[in-house]
Amino acid sequence: MKEHTSDQNELIDDIKTQFVEKITDNMNAFGAPTSVGRVLGIIYMNNEPMTLDQLAEETGMSKTRMSQLVREMVDMNIAERVFKKGFRKDLYRVEEDYYETFILLFTATWKRAISRSRHFEQKLMGKLDDLKQNQELTEENEVIMNELLAELYEWMEYYDWIRRVNDFFESGEIFKHVPKKTPGGDRDE
Repeated sequence: MKEHTSDQNELIDDIKTQFVEKITDNMNAFGAPTSVGRVLGIIYMNNEPMTLDQLAEETGMSKTRMSQLVREMVDMNIAERVFKKGFRKDLYRVEEDYYETFILLFTATWKRAISRSRHFEQKLMGKLDDLKQNQELTEENEVIMNELLAELYEWMEYYDWIRRVNDFFESGEIFKHVPKKTPGGDRDE
């Protein structure tokens, strides 16, 4: 009987490992580093919060590196530190809703892109303004500058659209148009 239980435990551990690897792969496909996906998958499959020591042991990473990864995950809103009465070490849990994790990860990535774009837009607009204000432009250069301004405005409209798509996801409005499937419910084939 003991051998049979051991075989079952080994099979269950193998299935959990496969889930962790699939979660890792999915997270990487959505822009998260492989190590972040792996830690998320490990905590998720553990079904309860884990300490940095536990995570370091499970992944083979140093506690320092694990601390950095968990901090990244907290910044991305896909993990949080939790308190457990009588427990002295910090515990971390992850969002258990796959849909919510996807939205948190995607919108965090989009927010960074939007922020970088705003910085780019301001810098470029400043250069174009300086050129317009401080230079006698040739007719040819004025045409080019106006083309560049038109391109910049098109760029800004595009990033405004990305910001609005981001808001659409963050607000949960997306689920009115593309509903979540309920566990055990019909699935698209």
